[in-house]
Amino acid sequence: MGREIERKFLVKNESWRLFAVGVSCRQGYLSRGEKRTVRIRIIGDKGFITVKGMAKGLVRPEYEYEIPVDDAEAMLNHLCEKPLIEKIRYKIPYGGLIWEVDEFRGENHGLVLAEVELTSEEQAFEKPEWIGKEVTGMAPYLNSNLVVRPFTRW
Repeated sequence: MGREIERKFLVKNESWRLFAVGVSCRQGYLSRGEKRTVRIRIIGDKGFITVKGMAKGLVRPEYEYEIPVDDAEAMLNHLCEKPLIEKIRYKIPYGGLIWEVDEFRGENHGLVLAEVELTSEEQAFEKPEWIGKEVTGMAPYLNSNLVVRPFTRW
């Protein structure tokens, strides 16, 4: 079974940019709910469909599959809720882990979040100095909620 264990944080300054190379990401939701979400994403030149289940603590079931980018584009344009989530994703190695920094665009312009995936809920990790307040599990910061309540409307 696929699973995801991640922690999410606000970013408190721009020093992370020194280490970052970004890739464009667009995503939308076919289904959003407390028990499951179904997401379509294009990151770079690849398409993906992801199904996520309800979190228990920090652990949540996750299944992700590559799909043809043309299919992903059609689903984003015609089937997904609007507005789409638009962001630049940066991957930054730090402390033996890969941090993903999402710099949001469009309706969520101004929001910058960092995530780190862990192997267990108890895993200790070092935070880079640019990491701010933890927002793991806080509803406003979930991508699926940014569709219905974008950051620019907070």
